[in-house]
Amino acid sequence: MPSMRSLLPLMCFVSMGAAAAQAPAQPSKAAEAGRWKASAARVTILRDKWGIPHVYGKTDADAVFGLMYAQAEDDFRRVERNYINAMGRLAEVEGEAELYRDLRMKLFINPAELQAQYRQSPPWLKKLMVAFADGLNYYLATHPEVKPALITRFEPWMALSFSEGSIGGDIETIDLKQLEALYAKGAQYPLPPPVLLSSAAPERGSDLDKEPGGSNGFAIAPALTRNGRALLLINPHTSFYFRPEVQVQSRQGLNAYGAVTWGQFFVYQGFNDRLGWMHTSGGGDVIDEYVETIIEKDGRFFYQYGGGQRPLKAVDIMLPYKAGDGMASKVVKVYYSHHGPIVRARDGKWIAVRLMNEPLKALTQSFIRTKARNYKDFYKSMELRTNSSNNTVYADADGNIAYFHGNFVPRRDPKFDWKHPVDGSDPATEWQGLHTVKETISLFNPKNGWIQNTNNWPYTAAGPYSPKARDYPAYMSMNPENPRGIHAVRVLENKKDFTIASLLDAAYDTQLPAFEPLLPQLFAAHDALPADDALKAALAPQIAALRGWDMRYALDSTPTSLAIYWAQDLAATYGPEAKAKEVLVLDYIQAALTPRQRLEALERASARLTADFGTWQTPWGEINRFQRLTGDIVQPFDDSKPSLPVAFASANWGSLAAYGMTSKQTTKRIYGERGNSFVAAVEFGPRIEARSVLAGGQSGDPASPHFADQAAMYARGEMKQVLFYRADVENNLERRYHPGD
Repeated sequence: MPSMRSLLPLMCFVSMGAAAAQAPAQPSKAAEAGRWKASAARVTILRDKWGIPHVYGKTDADAVFGLMYAQAEDDFRRVERNYINAMGRLAEVEGEAELYRDLRMKLFINPAELQAQYRQSPPWLKKLMVAFADGLNYYLATHPEVKPALITRFEPWMALSFSEGSIGGDIETIDLKQLEALYAKGAQYPLPPPVLLSSAAPERGSDLDKEPGGSNGFAIAPALTRNGRALLLINPHTSFYFRPEVQVQSRQGLNAYGAVTWGQFFVYQGFNDRLGWMHTSGGGDVIDEYVETIIEKDGRFFYQYGGGQRPLKAVDIMLPYKAGDGMASKVVKVYYSHHGPIVRARDGKWIAVRLMNEPLKALTQSFIRTKARNYKDFYKSMELRTNSSNNTVYADADGNIAYFHGNFVPRRDPKFDWKHPVDGSDPATEWQGLHTVKETISLFNPKNGWIQNTNNWPYTAAGPYSPKARDYPAYMSMNPENPRGIHAVRVLENKKDFTIASLLDAAYDTQLPAFEPLLPQLFAAHDALPADDALKAALAPQIAALRGWDMRYALDSTPTSLAIYWAQDLAATYGPEAKAKEVLVLDYIQAALTPRQRLEALERASARLTADFGTWQTPWGEINRFQRLTGDIVQPFDDSKPSLPVAFASANWGSLAAYGMTSKQTTKRIYGERGNSFVAAVEFGPRIEARSVLAGGQSGDPASPHFADQAAMYARGEMKQVLFYRADVENNLERRYHPGD
């Protein structure tokens, strides 16, 4: 399959009834306070003029302590919320509506098991986890005015609950509605007659419903750069404010700069003084579903496997939730086969899901790659094979560029269709270990001199020197090409003398390739109309405007507005049909629509623009806006409040600089929520040179000068100088302090 309260006692959220007594013994308050202060004294935080924290510690653990403290200063709410989510405790804050989101996490995340893994951790990693908890706890101790929503104390083992950093972890691929349908009234087998007799409701929506998550990563070899040094574009497309910008450095060799996911102690997408790494959402099959044939005997459930039967493991999971003025709880009995938890039903059978669940190895890999000094070191970190949801684009100061399409790839029999659930009773469908890194799709210094990935297939990653699909099992790459991938090849191929500036120009190129096959069909449909057809005259001005459009976005472009509203209408109208047929919407609307349907969609788009803005001839910059009003995790938007025009568009249409709205639109204007969030371009050599920008700013506090101080630059696609070296930070210093000062 294609590709994660009033404080209750620990036992209230430990799956499988683990006792609170299993938690590690707590040190005395005095001893703990002394340890915190000693750590703080060994850490210096320099805030530059953008509010970005540059954290310097004696040891890696000291640096982690300072990093966590600085993150809490910038946005404790987001740090805490990530761990509330990761541990399946959201309903304790938000109420009963989040019960099944919590259940989904608790199917895999068990505090007792994480505590055991913490105890088994190597000493160096254990020190980092202790420092992680200490930094957050010291922040709370020194900021009594901060009232956590739930977590009043962080424990070292909690770092293992959130160990990888992707915007959407593997666990989050499990459908919540289907999980709730299975377990809300207690799992039953055979399934109740209404489920057995009715066909499944057709899936609504489409792959163009929302701004796609993902990212862009480009690497340029020295042969194609003006300075003879490798370049790397780091361009995650996450929800805005999902990651801040940091630098963390120690005397033990840590010196990482980049984007860190709130609450994690490793830079997720970034660089050190020798090399850089950019993760793009993976396209390999790392999650599989198994159809389990269930047999009930004397009130117990078994499942067919090979020539025999195995008992399903039944587990009671307690789900506390906020109810009125107090707390309540619900106990859900869930079931596991050896493949994994049962997560849904289909055609009268139960479906189990199997995915990677290696938090200790994943956390290890996430940290050690930030300290790699060369390609050999970085490759060694990849051999842990626990980066399950990502591809990696790489560049270094030795002039190497590389690409890894995935990292955790189970070895399977390619005769099966792994896009869909397979027969869990057939031993031939078992995973046969993992592919080695060498066996996965990868590139190292391709002769064309550049690498790109836009969450598309890897078969155009290096132009004519790209990997070939015939050389790999189909499950290693499940994503197709996408408009951003087509666009990326255009801006990279046959170019030379790249600089940081020209690499950024490529990353912000204004083409929208998705319209190239669609608009000629629209023009042909209009040309073929009889002269007396009402649509002929009614749509003539719109067709003329689109014929004259160069298919590039611009703030003053009215055809950009019209084309995007037309494509949005097509996607909303015909997306469900495409999804039901398992066809990508862009492919479907190109191949399956009638000329009349294309024209009627343009008529509806024109009417919507006129209704919302007074005319369909509304410039794109009047519609597409950036607005940050509050520090809320889910941003409110208001057409009457100030906002900034943004030219770049949704990744759905091939915009490399992605910008789109993900929540249900209640405003007339489009306000970005996902897409370009952190952008950096880096040149590797004797001295690091880099540029970057954040959506909005570093702080989540509206009262901070760094809440939106990068917003205008972000909206214009402009970068700031990265202050990587301490002397440069000192020359642009806003504040120097130790944690707790």
